[in-house]
Amino acid sequence: MPAVMETFTQGRYELLINNEDAMVTLGGNLAEAMQRRAVVYLHGELGAGKTTFCRGVLRHLGHQGAVKSPTYTLVEPYEVNGHRIYHFDLYRLADPEELEFIGGRDYFSEAALCLIEWPCRGQGELPSPDLEIILSYHLPGRKANIVAHSEAGKQALGKIVALQEGQ
Repeated sequence: MPAVMETFTQGRYELLINNEDAMVTLGGNLAEAMQRRAVVYLHGELGAGKTTFCRGVLRHLGHQGAVKSPTYTLVEPYEVNGHRIYHFDLYRLADPEELEFIGGRDYFSEAALCLIEWPCRGQGELPSPDLEIILSYHLPGRKANIVAHSEAGKQALGKIVALQEGQ
């Protein structure tokens, strides 16, 4: 179901997300739009829908199992139909340098889609994002602000907008 409010300007898209299904759909649209190698930052308070969004990405690519937030493991790798996805949750990261200890550079050097919750906790150790998604409460649902930071991000954002408007 389309969002109640959508605005799109060059490099930025804002929309209201009415329910969990709409958040999953938005994640699926990102999966459809992104190239195999991309970095996506996910911002938002606890419960804002970051993991639900990631579930939408993974479901769209064909993942059948559970999708949980990797709060304690920091990263959950997925291999789905030829796609490599890394779902990071940096909420419990004590120091950004811990990313180096878990092999962070290896994750980002691969042809992989990296979905990073709480990227502010890894500041200085993370690559720049292609897309940044800011989720906030906008009762009864959520508001998503999507910002493109690279040429690949701008191309993907254009596809996401077209897919969302076609819903």
